[in-house]
Amino acid sequence: VAVLERMDDPMAESNPLTAEFKAGLADAMQGMPGFPALEKMPTIHSGSYGLGSRDITSGDIAAIYDLLESDAAPRYFCIGINHPTALAPVSGLDGRPEGSFSMRGHSVGGFGSVTTNKIIATVSADLFGKTVQAFPKYGSEKKGLPTNFFLTIADERIKIHHELDILDFIAVQDVHAFETSNPLKGLREGGTIFLQSTAKTDEEVWQGLPVAARQTILENNIRILYLDTAKIAREVSSSVDLIVRMQGIILLGIFLRSTPFASQTPEVELYSSIEDSLRKYFGKRGEKVVQENLTCVKRGYAEVNIIQPEDAPSMEVSA
Repeated sequence: VAVLERMDDPMAESNPLTAEFKAGLADAMQGMPGFPALEKMPTIHSGSYGLGSRDITSGDIAAIYDLLESDAAPRYFCIGINHPTALAPVSGLDGRPEGSFSMRGHSVGGFGSVTTNKIIATVSADLFGKTVQAFPKYGSEKKGLPTNFFLTIADERIKIHHELDILDFIAVQDVHAFETSNPLKGLREGGTIFLQSTAKTDEEVWQGLPVAARQTILENNIRILYLDTAKIAREVSSSVDLIVRMQGIILLGIFLRSTPFASQTPEVELYSSIEDSLRKYFGKRGEKVVQENLTCVKRGYAEVNIIQPEDAPSMEVSA
């Protein structure tokens, strides 16, 4: 038996729920009135999760089942954090429905990425008839600091809800993301990564990536998309205050360009649905703002640059 609690009291004999559980079993073994007869005490493992508001994944839950199926002595464990008592998560588990398409975004607070993520989800649900799940990773970020957001599109109900570790598309809008994390983590073989970049050529984009990132891209046949979204936002926006936020909405067009869903939809129908969604979120700012955002989406869809996996090795050799 594993008893999970969202806390840890290291000074106590056991965490509260575990202690109550053990006491109930002990009463049953002693024949306490009102308790069912119990001849043998089961092995009880006490675990903690969510410490420090850390996320837990399908791999963490699978690790608990592996513990229960083993002959391990009763022990305390934790999941979701790096600690000597932590169970190592089972890797490679995909709890999403078959055929799902998932994205993780690396952005900056104030870019409007959360709103963009919601609009992508709305368009995917309304136009493509898909089941969607979109959420940001909220921490202590303030405007200008790194943040992440997640999106999954599927044909069936999405039963998991945690930070995704198997992804089809990575959006890197934060130019410093490679300095503070590994944006390629979890990207499946044959996946796609988008880079916000001021580079003018494919070679310049490639050489701007860290060596380790280039190696991962080569080994996994990853497609690279890149575009200077800041430049487009400056050209389109009539309000200085909206330039930064419009960089985020350009991602909608780029995302649609990379998914298998939009290619089967006529552009007139696609942009009509997008315009309806934009009006829902930005209509109170006026029709001009709605149309400027729509222009940003169209330019993102049409102008994004693509480096195919087969083209990358030649740029590596010429370095």
